[in-house]
Order: sequence, then structure tokens, then C-alpha cells
Amino acid sequence: MTPEEVVSITAKHTYGTWRFQKNWNPLYIVDAEGCYFTDSSGKKYLDFSSQLMCVTLGHKNHAVIKAIEEQANKLAYAAPGFATEVRAELSKLLLEVLPKGLEKFYFSTSGTEANEAAIKIARMYTGKYKIISRYNSYHGSTAASIAATGDPRRWAVEPSGKIDGVIFAPECNCYRCPLNHSYPECNMACANYIEHMIKNESNVAAIILEPVVGTNGILIPPKEYMPLLRKICDDNNVLLIADEVMSGWGRTGKWFAVDHWNVQPDILTTAKGITSAYLPLGLTATTMKIADYFNDHYFAHGHTYEAHPLTLAPAIAAINELKNKKLIERAVEMGEYLNKKLVAIKPKHPSIGEIRGIGLFYAVELVKNQITKESFNTKEDKVNGKPLMVDKVTSEMMKRGVYMQGWVSHFVIAPPLVITKEQIDSAVEIFDACLSIADEAVIN
Repeated sequence: MTPEEVVSITAKHTYGTWRFQKNWNPLYIVDAEGCYFTDSSGKKYLDFSSQLMCVTLGHKNHAVIKAIEEQANKLAYAAPGFATEVRAELSKLLLEVLPKGLEKFYFSTSGTEANEAAIKIARMYTGKYKIISRYNSYHGSTAASIAATGDPRRWAVEPSGKIDGVIFAPECNCYRCPLNHSYPECNMACANYIEHMIKNESNVAAIILEPVVGTNGILIPPKEYMPLLRKICDDNNVLLIADEVMSGWGRTGKWFAVDHWNVQPDILTTAKGITSAYLPLGLTATTMKIADYFNDHYFAHGHTYEAHPLTLAPAIAAINELKNKKLIERAVEMGEYLNKKLVAIKPKHPSIGEIRGIGLFYAVELVKNQITKESFNTKEDKVNGKPLMVDKVTSEMMKRGVYMQGWVSHFVIAPPLVITKEQIDSAVEIFDACLSIADEAVIN
């Protein structure tokens, strides 16, 4: 097929996700290696967001590809009721790298499914049904996970396309505090409000949150927040579910974001970087205390591809690559370098409101006015298909060979952990130039 045919068939006969279908003209990608991908014309793009913040090891990692090939030749599929060597090997490895205390695993094929399982397990285990999530969160697209999503992707499925029983708390966002407080004088009001909710709602089974919020702005909590939330959960007999789909696997400079605060969740969910996205794998990990409950109670969950051998093998290889190449340590080093480069360009751009990040996980937030923090666009603009300033900037960056994710009013910078300083220099230089588009629309 010609490139034109590939694009035409894709746009006409397959759905483009989270978008209006009219005028969708997807770029035809034919190859990728390291920190770059290539379109059908031969043009290369620096992948400054690891596709969907998931290709942690970069493209064409030979160890991961080899693991997939070998597993396909050895045992391509086994029903989840059977034991396999690859299932046992990955389980042993997970015990080494996951936060201590997480010792029982359910394997699925996405972060969405991992969160579905977590919510279902929490309800079965506790006998309670309410789930507290936070605004400015994303947990997936199926019934339970979209119900727990705080951002506007939830709006279109209400009321019938999601489960009942999810209630929303204020997020922890010190740049735009939802309670109009200032840190540290706030005394963690956003966390204390969650305790107020628990005591007044009753029947709360669990709190689900991204320890470092991903798509919705790389929101990093103060050091007191996660330990306080852990204590609130313990004091009120509520489970803490950590959604590390995006923030896990070295992205923040630790194996998992919760490791920064030495907090042990009751349930941890993850996906994306667990295989560097080479094959789809989701993980729901629980404590053995939760697991023991199901020794004498029916575990009412499962699906055909649970513990699929082909999805497990690349996870083993990816974890070993993170270890052997010291990529988690590299995320810290390269993250510090990225931070310096971004901070250096900030004074030049009145459109930059805040730069925030941890490890190789950064957001740059755009504003019309740095004093008032007014954004160029709203969540309503996003779902209504109105032009977004971040899209204008990222479109210009694509013309210059850099791919970067934008969401409503900020950019998500999450390159592969193998990125070099020279590649960061190149990407930030192009970003610097393209920000003039936003600067010209600033209100003084």
C-alpha cells in the first residue's frame, strides 16, 4: 500500500481515540529506534514523551525483543489457570523491585484493567463500595477506571457508562491549590479534607490516586502528603491504591513514585514501562493480608489474557535492563540536566507559568498571565474540540522534528530513560523557539 492508502484506511475504518473523527489525518510511522521514530517520508522525530509516556527503554531494545521472540517459540499462550515458568520468574523479580509488602499479583493487559481489578478487589475485600479519587486524575477508560477519572474524559460516559460509588476529593496541586491555600501554611489541608470525606461518607473502601499525577500535570506532592494520607487510611480502615501506571519503572528516579516517601500502598497498579510498552501488560499487586482473604472467599475476577506468557517475558527483560544499565540512576542525572535547561529558558517566556518535575517526568504549564495564572484553554475547550495553545506549539515542534505531548494547558515531557544530554539540548532548543507562539498571545 502507498502511504496515502495507509493513512486513508486508518482514518476511515479505525477510531482515533479521545478526539473528533472528522479531519483526523494520522502521521504514518514506519520505524523507530532509540529515542527517535521515523515517518513514511523518512523524516525522524525525537520522541520527547516516549510516545504515551511508556517507551521507557527507548525503541528497539534488543533484550526485550529477544525475550518476546524466545517466549513465542517456547510457549505463546497458556490459559491463566496453568502455571508457567515465565509467570514464576516475573513474580520472583517483582518481589525484589516493588514496594515491600506487595506480594500477590494479578496480570492483565493495560493500566485500565489493572485499576479495574484493584477497585474490584478493594470492594470484595473490605465489603464496602465507595472509592475516593481526586480531580485532575486519569485512571483509565473502562467502567470503573473512567468512573475514578477526575479529568474531562469521564464526562462523556456519565451517567450510564461508569460504575456508581466514586466520589472526588481535591487534588494536591500547590501551583493551583483547589482550596486556595498556600504551602506550607496549609498544613496539608487537601489531605485532611480527604479524612473529612471518609468520616462523613461512610462505606469508603479505598482511595485511588497517582502518587505523582501524570497526564494532568506532573503534580508532585509535598513530602508530608503521602505519609499523611497513609496514616489517614490506616486510622479509618481504608485501603490505599497507588496508580503507578505512568510514574512507575524508574520514570521519577525511583522504581516507583511512592518510594520517594517510603510509603507502602495496600494495592499498587502499573503498566506502560513494565514492558517499555513493547507488549501490553498491566499489573495489580496487593499485600498478602488482602490475598489471604481470598483463601476462603471467592476471587471473582479474571479474563482470557491474564498472565499471558508473551506479555510477561518482556517485563522480565525490561526490569533487568533497568537494573543492568542503571537507568533509574540515569533518570535522576538526566532529570537534573533537563531541569536546568528548562529553568534557563523560563525567564525568556512570559507564557510559562510553572516548570515542575521529578526524575525524567516534567510538565511545563502555559498561562496567559503569570500573575493571575489564567490558562489559555479550559477542560471544556478540550472536549469541545476548540483549538488549544499547547497543540499549536506541539504542532510546530513536530514540523521541526520533536514530538511532545500536550494536554489542555501544559506539556508532558517524559523522554526515554536512555536519552542523552545532546538530545535534551536539541529538544529544549526547539521547544524554546516554538514557545514564541504562546508568548505572542500573552496578556500583560
